[in-house]
Amino acid sequence: MASVFRRLSTGSDYASPHRTTIAMSHHTALFMPSRVKDVGTAIKVVSVPTSTDDKRGLPASTVLMDEETGCVKAIVNASALTALRTAAGSVLATRLLSKPPISLVAFGAGKQIEAHVDLHIRAYPSIKRCVIVNRSRNMRLENLLSELRRSHPLVTLEGLAADDTSDVRSAVSHASVICTATSSTHPLFPSEWVSPGTHLNLVGSFKPGMVEVDCDLIRRAGTIVVDSAEACAVEAGELIAAGLRAEDMVEIGRLVEDRQGGLQGETQMRKGDVTVFKSVGVGLQDVAIAEHVVSKAESLAVGTIVENFHV
Repeated sequence: MASVFRRLSTGSDYASPHRTTIAMSHHTALFMPSRVKDVGTAIKVVSVPTSTDDKRGLPASTVLMDEETGCVKAIVNASALTALRTAAGSVLATRLLSKPPISLVAFGAGKQIEAHVDLHIRAYPSIKRCVIVNRSRNMRLENLLSELRRSHPLVTLEGLAADDTSDVRSAVSHASVICTATSSTHPLFPSEWVSPGTHLNLVGSFKPGMVEVDCDLIRRAGTIVVDSAEACAVEAGELIAAGLRAEDMVEIGRLVEDRQGGLQGETQMRKGDVTVFKSVGVGLQDVAIAEHVVSKAESLAVGTIVENFHV
C-alpha cells in the first residue's frame, strides 16, 4: 500500500477517475475504475445498503483486465479484499503518525473493523486491550469478538453498545488508536472524550452527509492526512463539514515519499494534539491487491476457469 499511495501523491503513471455513484432501490452502487502502469487495470463495483437494518455486508467485485488482449482477465470477490486493503492503509497511517499503541478502540462490527483490529494487533504486539463499540450488543458483535479472541488470545477484547455512554467514554479517553468504520451521519463521540496524543483512522464516510467525528476533533488535528486530497475534498463528510479544502490536507503518499527518500519532516504539517488519517478509498489500492491475488491464484492453480468466455 505504501508504494500505491506514493505513486498517487507523485502523480506518476496511473489513471484513477472519480468514482461514479448510482442509486439503486436498496443500495448505492459505487463504480471505481483505475489503472496503474506496470501493475494492471481494473474496475471495482461495491453496493452499499441504504438501510441500516441490512446486515448482509457490502457486496463487492473487481473486474481485472488483460493488458495485452483487452479482455476480462479475472473476476474477484472483493468484499474481503476491500476491508483488507483499507485496513492496510490505516496501519500504514498509524505507523507514520503515531507511537506504538497500547490500546485500540474500534467503532463498527463489520468486515472493515474485523480487518482493522486484526491487522493492528498483528502489526503491534504492544496492543494489550481492544474495545469494539457497536450500535448494540448483538450477535454480529459477539461473533466478531469470538473470532478475534481465537486469533489473538493474548489481547483483552471487549464489546460495548454505543448507548453504554460512561463505558464508551472511558474506552475512548484511554485509547491510543481509534478506528471508525460506520455509515453514521452524526459524530460517534464528542471531541472532548479524546485524549491528547490519540491517533484516529476514519474510513466510514464516503459522502458529504456522512460523518463519524465532529468538527472540533478535526480542527484539533492540525493537518489532516488523507489517502486522496482530491477525493476527500468532495466525499469526506467530516472534512467538508469542517470547511477543509484539498490544499488543507496532506496525502499519506507524500509522507511515504519523505520517509523513503530520507526526508522525514520535509512535508510541512500543522501539529495538533491528535492525529487523523481520513480514507475514502482509492482505486489504485484495488488494482494492486487484485493483481496480487490473481497472480497468487494462478501460481497455486486455484479458482474457476470459464472456458470460451470471450468467444
